[in-house]
Amino acid sequence: MENEPMINKKVIVFQLKNEEYAVSVKQVGSIERIQHITRVPQTADFVKGVINLRGVVTPIIDLRIRFGLEETELGDSSRIIIVYLDDMEVGLIVDAANDVIDIPENTIEPAPEVVGTVDVDYIEGVAKLEDRLLILLNLQKVLTKDEMNDLKAVEG
Repeated sequence: MENEPMINKKVIVFQLKNEEYAVSVKQVGSIERIQHITRVPQTADFVKGVINLRGVVTPIIDLRIRFGLEETELGDSSRIIIVYLDDMEVGLIVDAANDVIDIPENTIEPAPEVVGTVDVDYIEGVAKLEDRLLILLNLQKVLTKDEMNDLKAVEG
């Protein structure tokens, strides 16, 4: 076990309410300021609508609503994180995108039964860094297959 190479996972840290979450940089396309979101009728309540991002119609999801947190006004620090899920781009509205950091993989623990208010199904693990606790999201589980198909129809 000696001299084992330190394996880091590069993540983007963002905020929802007073919790910090992280997603793998590999799944993130860009971080955008909030822009005009066109509502789409007959979609799930957490689907805010779509934006036209550099010519690509991208569905936008409010992660607060998805996770059952109360909705808040979008502010100056609010961001849309564009992530790749399967073969499509989806925008996630977050309260703030804080930073990009490397997490040593050996600091990542499996998700405990309950983490704050977020359903444990969405969580890949929890990383403890000095005075921070980061909740690593499993983006594949944030949206079900049916929801992904609904979004593809919206994107369509």
